Amino acid sequence: MRNIETRLLMVFSTNLGRKVSLFVSDPKDDLTETQIKEAMEQIVQKNIFAPKVGEELKEALEAKVVQTKTTGYDLVI
Repeated sequence: MRNIETRLLMVFSTNLGRKVSLFVSDPKDDLTETQIKEAMEQIVQKNIFAPKVGEELKEALEAKVVQTKTTGYDLVI
């Protein structure tokens, strides 16, 4: 069985100097760079994710679409 998973990876910096990654599974095929930037800016502005207590997302750093191909085997022993 083969399966290809597509995810949008968004990377942010925090107020404590760390990098934090957020993934969105199955992003729209026609998603634009502008839409991704706007979404990431809103995530930072609205402060809706707290990686750790007292830590906040500070800045959007990068985004990319990642495809992972998985091949499973039905092994009967």
